[in-house]
Amino acid sequence: MPGFIDPSGIALKLTIQMSSMKAIVYRKYGEPDVLHMEAVEKPKPADDELLIRIHAAEVTKADCEMRRFRFPVKWFWLPLRIALGVTKPRKPILGGYFAGVVESVGKNVSKFAPGDRVFGATRLRFGAYGEYLCLPADYTIAPKPENMSFVEAAAVPLGGLNALHFMRKANIRSGARILINGAGGSIGTFALQIAKTMGAEVTAVDSAIKEEMLRRAGAEHFIDYNKQNFTTSGQSYDVIFDMVASSDYSGSIKSLNPGGRYLIGNPRLSDMLRSIVTTRFTDKTVTFAFAGEKEEELLALKEMIEAERIKSIVDKVYPPERAPEAHRRVEAEQRLGIVVIDMEQS
Repeated sequence: MPGFIDPSGIALKLTIQMSSMKAIVYRKYGEPDVLHMEAVEKPKPADDELLIRIHAAEVTKADCEMRRFRFPVKWFWLPLRIALGVTKPRKPILGGYFAGVVESVGKNVSKFAPGDRVFGATRLRFGAYGEYLCLPADYTIAPKPENMSFVEAAAVPLGGLNALHFMRKANIRSGARILINGAGGSIGTFALQIAKTMGAEVTAVDSAIKEEMLRRAGAEHFIDYNKQNFTTSGQSYDVIFDMVASSDYSGSIKSLNPGGRYLIGNPRLSDMLRSIVTTRFTDKTVTFAFAGEKEEELLALKEMIEAERIKSIVDKVYPPERAPEAHRRVEAEQRLGIVVIDMEQS
């Protein structure tokens, strides 16, 4: 009949809509254009999990590396390929760091409640490039800092957790001279700020385009790696924090003061082996221990942020539909801070 509306059809359509969500997906490895929007099944929380509505997610170099399956450090290529998918991605939704609102909780969860504003890390579950994400309540999740937007908060966990981990390992004392190689990245910008809260004098190493941003973040000195090699500058440091996988290991060790500490964020296998010899047979210490991304560390960052001692430095914000552009921005190494996808934009 003309004008007849089938209520069962409407109900079915609403059920499908309620059980699905939009996500940025990649079904094969490749360049940024493999990323596309797709309707996928909305996750359901298990008894010990939270269902989080994602408001924002950081776009990281790791996201780009997994999308292409090309990494600067080669020694973990095979185990990662097996874990993430040999011929195509086993987990097609990227995103490891987020901010959002708890939508619902499993029956065994008492730590969080619907409506809680949170930020955190997904570990190897990924999935923050989707409208919704389920995570165990005991993962690295904490209340969002009160003085941050969701976009600003999503830009914290990766850089903040790794930077805090390494700066604590550095055992920095007031007046210490620290050099951060790769200071303009997510981890480097937080390491710079945290080192300053510990009383360090910071030299930042990166490309010239990032100098102004890094000086505003607190760096007293800046070295453009395109014009000068810090290992041949004649300067020495109490601590060198190195995020550049291709760095000169021997030159970095020689640039340390007696009793100095070299912290490697992207260690090659050769660096890991040499670190044992350096630490055992010299007065210098080399550390490459990977960050555990602990809840206590995230809460410490929240406290520092709310005390206005550190902040996230956001470069650009993209809607989900422009995820390929966001990935290109990260890969071009021209960003002046952290790139974020605002999942609430359309």
